[in-house]
Parts: sequence; structure tokens; C-alpha cells
Amino acid sequence: MNTRTRHLALAALLGASPLAAQQSTTPAIVKRILSGLADDSMQGRGTGTPGGQRAATMIAAEMKRIGLEPMGDSGYFQRVPIVQGDSVKAYRRERVRDPKDSTKMIVRVDSSVFTWRVPLRVLASMAAYDSAPAARHRPAVNVVGVIRGSDPALKAEHILIDAHYDHLGMRTPAVAGGDSVYNGADDDASGVTAVLEIARQIRQGAAPRRTIVFAATIGEEVGLLGTNWYVAHPALPLAEMAANLEIEMIDRPDSLAGGSGRAWLTGYERSTMGDMLAANGVPIGPDKRPDQQFFQRSDNIAFARRGIVAHTLSTFNLHTDYHQVSDDVSKADFVHMAGVINAAAKAARLLSDGPKPEWKPGGKP
Repeated sequence: MNTRTRHLALAALLGASPLAAQQSTTPAIVKRILSGLADDSMQGRGTGTPGGQRAATMIAAEMKRIGLEPMGDSGYFQRVPIVQGDSVKAYRRERVRDPKDSTKMIVRVDSSVFTWRVPLRVLASMAAYDSAPAARHRPAVNVVGVIRGSDPALKAEHILIDAHYDHLGMRTPAVAGGDSVYNGADDDASGVTAVLEIARQIRQGAAPRRTIVFAATIGEEVGLLGTNWYVAHPALPLAEMAANLEIEMIDRPDSLAGGSGRAWLTGYERSTMGDMLAANGVPIGPDKRPDQQFFQRSDNIAFARRGIVAHTLSTFNLHTDYHQVSDDVSKADFVHMAGVINAAAKAARLLSDGPKPEWKPGGKP
């Protein structure tokens, strides 16, 4: 049986019980979860901050309510040994036209304007973290839960559905009384909302054939810190990971994806995952902005570089609220999000119950 035939056979199989049994995500559910994660009380969910910890606590409570099995080293929490590094002086840099050649751009450094930046870093072990000065400790966790597979032949394999929950924290507003919180509703409270809702849908439906791990990771905005720690300390062996579907920035429609309820997959052409989705009518198509190199710009790349078929699902339309304090819940389209999450839940079911996706020739990074 060739790959396309297997995909079509799976479509016929899944058209019946498992997907039909799942309770769809509604705009009201989306609004509840997204509004909580992107609330001002979360203080922008900065890595190593009290706001980030509050977000992790909310995510863990949702996983418990859904009925996921905890997979961290402390309940749902996988501790990440993040510490504050040494302060460094960072000068303002800007891209300007080269005065000697107007066709070129150069980076100009303004040495009169600088800020002190305090980089975060991950230590090699929790023992090293415990030995570091307490003043440098920064509370940070990944939040991880699992639904065990039911097929004796496949349950040892697993797929990972994930999103990062951190954002940029807070700033001193440019204008007195101005907004100080980077709420990160789209980036990436929207993806975490999807992870939780996919977990709920599958938990309420028929048991998946493969095991499914659900994770919300910390530190993406400061260098994939939580994901890199997870790669080094996975809840289940990476050798048994059949695929990774990451979800990032889905709270607004993208006209290039086809509008409301439709999404795209980074690196779509690199593996058979996209073919599987197309054969089953899942409204998730190719990334129409390959020049943006989104495949390399999110957590999925850490797994792809380990040989695992890993892609990111998104509907980011290059809106100007990206990494701005204006990325808040008021801009979210809950109807669109619900549609995308329902499509992603079907994609997760296909990955858990169907053929294992493979890299196409030349597709593996």
C-alpha cells in the first residue's frame, strides 16, 4: 500500500468514531483561556518572573482539569535551571543606508544610547542550579502532561503537541500612564490555548493509538531555553517521538492561508505531514511566506535538528502588533481561533492514529 493509499484509508477510518466523538472547541472556550493567559495580572509572562510562574500555574491547573497525567519532575512542572547572567552594556543599533553606497544597508551603533541587559542562561543540571547563588535563581518551568496510547503496537511511540507560554514581560512606558505590559495574546498565549484545547478534545474522545505529550515551554523569546532543556531531558525518549506539532500565533486570520479557520504549516514541503493533512481535508496548507524562514524561527526547529519530523502551525499574518504592547486579547478573533484549533485537533488525531510522517528527500534540516 503506497503512502497516499494509506492516507486515504486513514481518512475513511477517522471519518467515523474518534474525531466525531471529540467535543469541538467554541469561541467562548477560547476567550476564557486566552483572556486568562494574556491578562495584565500575568505581567507579560516574562521568563523567570512571577508573572511567568502564575501562567505556568494556570496551565497546570487546566491540564489537571482536563485529566492529563503529569509528566514533570514536580507534578506537571519540569523545572528548568535558569539563572541570571552577568549584566552587559548594550548599545542601540539601527539599520541605515550606507552613506558611501545608497544601495546597501549597514548597522550603525549609537554609543551615546545604551541599556543594561541581563541575559538569562540555563545551567547544565539542577545540581548546578542549587549550587548557584540564590540571588541569581530565576523560577522557570515547562508544563507537561500526557495521554497514554492504547494500541499495543504503537503506544511506545509518541507525538509532541507544544507551544511556548513565555512572552516579553513588562517595560517602562514611553508615555506616563501608557501600557507597560507585553500581554502576548497572539505570541503565544494563542498557541498554548490550542495545546490545552487539543488535549481536552482528545481526552474526551477515544483513546489515541500513540501516546501524546502536551507541553507548554518557557524561554522561547530568550533563546528556546525551555525547549532546549526538554530536548536534553525529555519526558519520554526522543528516539520514540514520531512527530512534533508546535503551535504559534493563531489568534488572527491570514488571507494567504485562506482566511478564517484556516492555517499553514512551516516547512510544509519538507515532510509527508502536509500530504497527510491534505488527504484528510484538514484546512492547514503550505506557508506562503518562505522568505520569512518561519520553519527555523520557532521551537520545532530544536526537534527537527534531532531528525524528528517537526513543524509549526500558525496563522501569523505579519501584523504590526508583533512584539509590541498592543498584542492583547482585544485583537483576537475567537471564531477564527476555534476553527483553527478544531483543525489542529484533527491533525493531532491523524498523527497519533495514522502513518508516521517521514522527511522527504532533502527536507531534513
